[in-house]
Amino acid sequence: MTKNFKLSSISIALALICQANNVLAAEKTSASDDKIEKIIVTGTFSGKSVAKEEASFAVSSFSEDDIKKLAPKSTADLFKAIPGVWSESSGGVSGANVFVRGFPGGGDAPFLTVQLQGAPIFPPPTLSFLENSTLFRLDETVEFMEALRGGTNPVISNGQPGLTTNFLLKEGSEDTEGLVKYSTSDYGLQRVDAVVSGALADDLYFMIGGYIKSSPGVRDAGFNAEEGNQFTINITKVLDNGKINLYTRQTDDHGVWYLPTPLNVEGVDNEFTQIGTLNRQASIQYGPDDNKTTETIDFGQGRGWNGSVSGGSIDLTLDNGWGLVDRFIYTKGDADTYGLVPNGGADTLANVLIAQGNTNTTAFGAATGTEYSGDTDVQQIGRWVVKKQIEAFTNDFALTKTFDKGSVTAGLYNSTFSAKDWWALGNQSYHVVAPGGENLTGINCNDNADSCGWNYDINSVGDGRTTAVYFATSYEVSDAITIDGGLRRENHEIEYTVDEGLDGVITKAVSYDESSTAWTVGANWMFADKQGIFVRASEGSKMPFFDDFRDNFGAYQDGEDLIKDVTQFELGYKLASDNYELYATGFFNEVKGDTFVATPGDPAEVLTNEAYGVEIDFNYFNDNGFSVNLNTTIQETEITESPINKGKEAQRQPGWQIRVTPSYDLEFDNGMYATLYGTFSAVDDRYSDNGNTVVLDGYEKIDLGMIFNFTDEVQMQLAVNNLTNEEGITEGDPREPSSPNGRYILARTIDFSVSYQF
Repeated sequence: MTKNFKLSSISIALALICQANNVLAAEKTSASDDKIEKIIVTGTFSGKSVAKEEASFAVSSFSEDDIKKLAPKSTADLFKAIPGVWSESSGGVSGANVFVRGFPGGGDAPFLTVQLQGAPIFPPPTLSFLENSTLFRLDETVEFMEALRGGTNPVISNGQPGLTTNFLLKEGSEDTEGLVKYSTSDYGLQRVDAVVSGALADDLYFMIGGYIKSSPGVRDAGFNAEEGNQFTINITKVLDNGKINLYTRQTDDHGVWYLPTPLNVEGVDNEFTQIGTLNRQASIQYGPDDNKTTETIDFGQGRGWNGSVSGGSIDLTLDNGWGLVDRFIYTKGDADTYGLVPNGGADTLANVLIAQGNTNTTAFGAATGTEYSGDTDVQQIGRWVVKKQIEAFTNDFALTKTFDKGSVTAGLYNSTFSAKDWWALGNQSYHVVAPGGENLTGINCNDNADSCGWNYDINSVGDGRTTAVYFATSYEVSDAITIDGGLRRENHEIEYTVDEGLDGVITKAVSYDESSTAWTVGANWMFADKQGIFVRASEGSKMPFFDDFRDNFGAYQDGEDLIKDVTQFELGYKLASDNYELYATGFFNEVKGDTFVATPGDPAEVLTNEAYGVEIDFNYFNDNGFSVNLNTTIQETEITESPINKGKEAQRQPGWQIRVTPSYDLEFDNGMYATLYGTFSAVDDRYSDNGNTVVLDGYEKIDLGMIFNFTDEVQMQLAVNNLTNEEGITEGDPREPSSPNGRYILARTIDFSVSYQF
């Protein structure tokens, strides 16, 4: 039994992948020594794999074993391990905020694309109340994740200039094998995962897997607030000159939307959640003032994804140096949001009654009839409903000709996408500040909804199409120096109509047809064995999608194209040795034309942002079973153009962050072996708003875990997240920065699983 469980696991996984001729992505161990060679595919023009240290861009890779040790609570939680990325995953299983390299943004993930098997799950990176990580759930069917920052991103795939994360599924082999895992936790999680793979016929392999789960949530809502299931099939046919792959993934998974809570109220901590049994069902009103409709909603549904992602690929090596890769993907489903959203800070009931013009000095619980005195802490809560139906089909075709000294690639990218939205935002009402605090009666605002703040209701339909051609070439100047370049010409069409007010009157209509050009140029110098540097410059864009037109309709009418231009420069150093590897990348970027809208319906602030910094990814491992990863990002950001915030720092992004993850493998005399691991992370102060008026204090967090192997088949894992129960803050109140509201990081949790592998 080898002492280095991580390396042995990777070796076995790679052996199976190689049998299926899969060169998509891997970490492999040589039979003669412990040197690790990492192979990546994300970011290559042709879609073919290259050695990571020979790539002229910044890309990180995470094996199944890496993901297991990180024990992420959601997909966005995994993104914290990517250098250059700041991920606010404290909102629950869906609806994270993800930032990359100082790119501006007020929330969601405007510069993130999530790929499955090399194709974008949904081409728009962000729509209001929907970012890409919501559409993907981690489970035992995932083999690897790769994460590309900047680099060739502006030219390939959907032209995302920021961050592309690519998830690769497990594939079968000649041997039938599988895994069954049961997971539980101190917060009542009940989850079963299963996966099985093998051969259906000669050179025809399958993988089937999924999960079913239920829990009250990391922050106990008092009912099963997180429920979900997922089922995945992956079929691979290996050919003499390549392979064909088909897959489908059906998901129905949702959880409570954790929102900022009042920080100035005693008893509100990192375990607090506003929603509970007493308030999960609530009535909302929507529509025109003279004909309002009342409907009762279950807000316990939270945020989630109920839909399917299906696709495949053809990867062929042809005669005379030709090769082709075609990837296609179809996504359809519902990504709804139901949440209790704070509207301003907490106050005492007495103050609220006075402000509302009430003569009474107490109020009563709408659910229990409890009488609450004037010193009770209360807060106005908006009951928001967003129903969103999305659909997209994408095909990405690349044809490559390889020569003795280089290659030329031509590609055609085409995607169609749509979104149908129905919103009822507002419906404010005062609630008791307590876990699951009930709604109140006896307050004028609550008893007369028309006098209780704003409402924003819409019914919108949007259809879009993006067609792009791209060309790229690379040339080996010498054995050590390679240069490359790429060019993309993209046409972007949007048809979009909005009924604001739900009265059947179209208030905004858009017919948009614009084109843009993106390019990238890079050079790679391997001046020693497994050691080199790269430089890269690129210019790309983030095209406008449906919400950009709704929020900037006046600018659109005035003839502005609403395209956000992104310019980037990178300088990287990489070193891969027998026992350690180092990847360090310096970056500078400028984003022109970014828009920020605090609350839907408000006017947009148009910004230009600049950022520069360095990201470091260091790994050390030895034959005694010890390994450590160091992930550090240091950056400076500045708003260089703004009507009101010029010279300020970009909101919600730390100046520095660091993660250190050590791991140690133990072998016992009876043949059992174990892995002890942990992660120390620390983050700098951040500003809650572009005006830099509210500071979010930095914090430190410790995670610990153990994987214990009783036999080769039976494994146990114990993971403790936030060991010291740190009460760090990930965001303030994005709709009203001056309000004393904030969203805590997740409280301490203990997760346990036991699995049987055959």
